[in-house]
Amino acid sequence: MKRILIIAFACLTSLFAVAQPQGVKITKSNTWQKTKILFIVDCSQSMKFKWQSDTKIKITQTLLSNIADSLKNREDVELALRTFGSNENENKETCSDSFLDVPFAKNNFEVFKSKLKAMLPKGSTPLAYSLGRAEEDFPDCDNCRNIVILITDGLDDCNENPCEVSQTLQKNGKIITPFIISLGASLRTQLECIGHYFEPDNEIEYTKDLYEIISRLLDKTTCQVNLLDAYMEANETNVPITFYDHQSGQPKYNYMHTFNEKGLSDTLILDPLVDYDLVVHTIPNVKLENIKLLPAKHTIIPLQVPQGTLIVKFVTKDKSSAKTFPVIIRKHKGNETVNVQPMNKPVKYIVGIYDIDVLTIPLLHLDSIEISQSATTTIEIPQTGNVQINKPSNMLGSLFVKEGGQMRLICELDADLPTETISLLPGEYVAILRPRKSTHTLQTITKEFKIVSSQTTTITLQEPVTPQRKR
Repeated sequence: MKRILIIAFACLTSLFAVAQPQGVKITKSNTWQKTKILFIVDCSQSMKFKWQSDTKIKITQTLLSNIADSLKNREDVELALRTFGSNENENKETCSDSFLDVPFAKNNFEVFKSKLKAMLPKGSTPLAYSLGRAEEDFPDCDNCRNIVILITDGLDDCNENPCEVSQTLQKNGKIITPFIISLGASLRTQLECIGHYFEPDNEIEYTKDLYEIISRLLDKTTCQVNLLDAYMEANETNVPITFYDHQSGQPKYNYMHTFNEKGLSDTLILDPLVDYDLVVHTIPNVKLENIKLLPAKHTIIPLQVPQGTLIVKFVTKDKSSAKTFPVIIRKHKGNETVNVQPMNKPVKYIVGIYDIDVLTIPLLHLDSIEISQSATTTIEIPQTGNVQINKPSNMLGSLFVKEGGQMRLICELDADLPTETISLLPGEYVAILRPRKSTHTLQTITKEFKIVSSQTTTITLQEPVTPQRKR
C-alpha cells in the first residue's frame, strides 16, 4: 500500500552558554504545543475477519505503521498504543483485557510499529473500560493536546457506556473530543456519541479517514473574530476576548482583539478539535456558545458588540481638589451591578439603557441613561461641599436631607468624634442630635444648614441645658 507522507515543520534552536552578570536570571520556555496521540485499537476476535484485501487487523497494522512513518520527523508529536482483546485466551472473554502496549515517549515510532505487528485478535470488546484507562495513559503536561483515536469494529461487550466515559474525560479537560473509526457496519447510532465518527466502507475510505484525522490534528486552522457595531460593521476592537473549551468550560486562549495593518480583525490560530464558547469582555460581556471551526480552513466569527462611552464628572473649575465617588452601573430596571466606574474616567458599555447610582451623600440616582453607538454620554453633577460639625463629645446624631418639604435620613453621626467633616451634595440639610446618656428627650438639638458646592459650612453645637422637672 502506498505510503502517504505528511510534511513536517522542523524547528531548530541553538542555545549558547555565555557569562551573565551576577543576579541576572534568564528563563526560556517553549510556546508551541505538543500533540500526544493515543491509538486505541480493537483486537477482538472479529478483527480476524477478512475485509477487502486482507483481514481488518492486518489492514489496520499497515495503515498505522504508515502513519508512524509519516510522523517520525515531527518533534511536536508523540504516539502511544493501547489495545484491547489481544491478551486473553481465545475462548475466555474478559472485560479488563486492555493494555497500554506503547507508552508516550520521544522517538518511540519503531517500538510503536513493532508492537503493531505483534497484535493478535483474541478476546472481547471492552470499549468503555479502555477509554476509561486512557486517562492514565496521558502523562501530566501543561502545554499538550491529548488526542484519542479509537479503531473498532464492534460495540462494548461489557454492558458499560463508552459515551458516558468519553463525556467525563472531555469535561474534566483530560482529552479533546475523541475520533472513532468504525470498521463495523451501521454502528453510528451507538458510537457517534463518543466523538468524531467515521465509518469507512472500504480500504480506500479507511485510509482517507485516517489521514484526514491526522490533517485535522496538525494542519493550521485560522479564524478571525469580527466585532460588529450597531450598524453590523466590524468596527469594534481593543477589547479582551477569551475562548473557552465548550465541553470542560476551561479557558483555552486569551487575546486582546486587534486590527491588523489592513484594518481588519487580526487572524488567530486555534485548535480545530475543540468546540468553543467565545466571551468578549465588554461591559457587560457578550457570549457566543458552541463555535465549531473547519479544520485547516479559515473561519470568520461575527459577534455584535456595539459600544458607546459614559463619563460621570463634577461641575467644577478646580478638578485637582474635587473629591471623587464610585459610580454603580446597572441595566435599566435590573438588580445586578454591571460595573463600578470611577468618576472622570470614560468607560465603554454595550449600547442600551442603564440606571446609575453615584455614591455621594446623599446617594444620587439617575434613571434611564442611554448609551449610544460610538457616542459619549457625559453626566455632570454638582461638586460636593463640606459640613464641619463641632459638637460636645458623646452626642448621638443623624443627618437628613430636605426634599420637597420632607426629611430623608442620609447618615448617622459618630458619637465618639467631637468634630466631623462630611462631604455632601449641594442642598438643604437638618442635623438632629442628643447627648448619648441623656434621659431627657427635650435635650434634642435640631440644626438646619445649607451646603454650597466647593464650600465648607461650619456648625458649632453647645451642650444642651438640662430641663427642670416640675414638682
